[in-house]
Amino acid sequence: MIDERYDEERFEFGERVRLTRNVRNDGTYPGMDVGDFLLRRGSVGNVIEVGTFLQDQVIYTVHFLDAGRMVGCRAEELIPADAPWNPSRFEFRDQVVCTIDIPTQEGSFPAGTQGEILKVLRDSDPLLYHVRFPGKTMQVPESVLEPADPATFKEPEA
Repeated sequence: MIDERYDEERFEFGERVRLTRNVRNDGTYPGMDVGDFLLRRGSVGNVIEVGTFLQDQVIYTVHFLDAGRMVGCRAEELIPADAPWNPSRFEFRDQVVCTIDIPTQEGSFPAGTQGEILKVLRDSDPLLYHVRFPGKTMQVPESVLEPADPATFKEPEA
């Protein structure tokens, strides 16, 4: 990775990289419907090509050998494979409920209040999330969250 290059090519041909978010088909992956799941966050692959999209976005073609897929990724979706990785149970847009009362200046959100994950703060220990509860966004540790619909929630692979 070339640290000083944030708006241009940061990863080089052959470099091992890791996905920081799940990837779904945006319509550019052949043979699958738009929105179909392609790769799970944390997957590791090798950069095999660097190109551009709309003349201003650098796109890395990454070969994920274990999944048998080659996918185009933007720089902000990738980190070096050997960079510290803190896997999370939830991700952006997951629906969750709090398992304890969460105090606020206006009162509290009682246990069982549903919210939506807005951001995963991977660099924190313990892992934290920005969760949008009704009318307020809170920073919440993973330990006090559960899936809003456990029957349909898919746990991340170990």
